[in-house]
Amino acid sequence: MSQQDRIAFQGEPGAYSHLACRQAYPDLEPIPCATFEEAIATVRSGEARLAMLPVENSTYGRVADIHALLPGSGLFIIGETFVPVAIQLMGRPGDRLEDVTEAMSHTVLLGQCRDFLGRHGIRPITGADTAGSARMVAEATKPGRAALASELAAEIYGLEILARDVHDNKNNATRFLVMSRQKIEAEPSAPKVLTTFLFEVRNVPAALYKAMGGFATNGVNMVKLESYMAGGSFTATQFLADIEGHPEDPSVRNAMEELGFFTSHRRILGVYPSHPYRERVKKV
Repeated sequence: MSQQDRIAFQGEPGAYSHLACRQAYPDLEPIPCATFEEAIATVRSGEARLAMLPVENSTYGRVADIHALLPGSGLFIIGETFVPVAIQLMGRPGDRLEDVTEAMSHTVLLGQCRDFLGRHGIRPITGADTAGSARMVAEATKPGRAALASELAAEIYGLEILARDVHDNKNNATRFLVMSRQKIEAEPSAPKVLTTFLFEVRNVPAALYKAMGGFATNGVNMVKLESYMAGGSFTATQFLADIEGHPEDPSVRNAMEELGFFTSHRRILGVYPSHPYRERVKKV
């Protein structure tokens, strides 16, 4: 398989990011990376064509570090995908649920199974990540220890699922962005398009309020707005926004022009198809 047939993700084999790669790009070879920075660098160097990066979880909010890495990544957003967080309790072959006394996983995943663990008297043990915890359980000889991870992790590390779908919130999902060195934008005629962009408001009174006004008056739906400090400054705030629509749509074009009056800079990171999962969630 050539380097252009690969997709990079952060984590060990069996991580939910790995699952996102398999679901969205089954024909590409998933490449595990130790950090988000390494996944981005793998694409920038040409060792992989795409990167699959988690940006937010419907229960726990945004993924730390990603928003700070996106502006300087040198990559473009070309798509999004969603992975429902189905959490499985797994142990070594022959283990039984009634013998499990502790479960290892990433701290975020442990928090999503609090009710199940409490009902069964299972003590949570913090691991580096989900798939790594599954691997450690597979390699260890400690009796009574299980892992909380994806079904893919159980498959990869030869573990047996002792209890299925043990997460407390059945509607929990993680959103991933697909990143590429190539700028690939959705066509203006595409039926459902998202535009993601960065902007920094000028340090004047009511700048953000005025900057947002153009989207309201032009009927542009903003589905996400995140803020964080820019360059270590307490006076310069940078925003990451997702809106529905293409930059060539007249309403979006007018809103972006109005935004320019109240910002020191703005940059589009991606124009890409909205994932069908959004529509399914609206109907629930």
